[in-house]
Amino acid sequence: MTELDKPSAAAEVRTGGDTRGAGPRRRRLGAGTGGRGVPLPLLLPALVGLAFLLLPLIALLVRAPWRGLPEQLTSTEVWQALQLSLVCATAATAVSLVLGVPLAWLLARTEFRGRGLVRALVTLPLVLPPVVGGVALLLALGRNGVVGQLLDSWFGITLPFTTAGVVVAESFVAMPFLVISVEGTLRAADPRFEEAAATLGASRFTAFRRVTLPLIMPGIAAGAVLAWARALGEFGATITFAGNFPGRTQTMPLAVYLALQNDPDAAIALSLVLLAVSIAVLAGLRDRWMTAS
Repeated sequence: MTELDKPSAAAEVRTGGDTRGAGPRRRRLGAGTGGRGVPLPLLLPALVGLAFLLLPLIALLVRAPWRGLPEQLTSTEVWQALQLSLVCATAATAVSLVLGVPLAWLLARTEFRGRGLVRALVTLPLVLPPVVGGVALLLALGRNGVVGQLLDSWFGITLPFTTAGVVVAESFVAMPFLVISVEGTLRAADPRFEEAAATLGASRFTAFRRVTLPLIMPGIAAGAVLAWARALGEFGATITFAGNFPGRTQTMPLAVYLALQNDPDAAIALSLVLLAVSIAVLAGLRDRWMTAS
């Protein structure tokens, strides 16, 4: 027997000195642990779940009125809903940036009693039913609300059933997405850069503006995209707090709901627009969500 024909020492250790069938045994083990083989009890539910998620989207594409789509999207009602949705979602994202970035910094960089409770309250709109959020906004900012009555009597400002009310409702449900994204980025950023800036005489705000902000800009951008997409698709809080008035508070989700009763083709056309926006958001965040770690 030549040296090449002798079993290796590692093979003898793994097989207890008997190398017969070692190759097939290793292949069978690799199939179970390397991901090449999928157990049938897991494969079938996985395929059913995938079909369950994809089938409605495929049905939307199959039943879409592609020939009449340009006409549907250029109608006055649809265009008003599109324009209002884009303006309000962008304004809600701006509000979320102005208020959410400092809030995320507060949660990530400062220690205070009750910080865990504050974080839980900030994320509460993520799990709160949107209609309940709309009712809460009415009780807080309505004409007879806790703060709304003061705004009405002191400044003559009325938020419910106005375009500003749409922005408020969308900001309420969208801001937590931005806060969570920015806070996670701040926790991952090295605080020693801020400490070095402080040793050079920079104030805490200057260090945040000149050092921290450029470092966390990718997280801010991702959070802003998520907030914008969430604001664009908001329905429950908007219809409860701002109503459904064409040209003033009727956003795309509300227009879809109304058109589904009278003009299904228009509802499908608007749904396709929202679907395209969702796909664009996922494509923009593919490095964050769609890349295997």
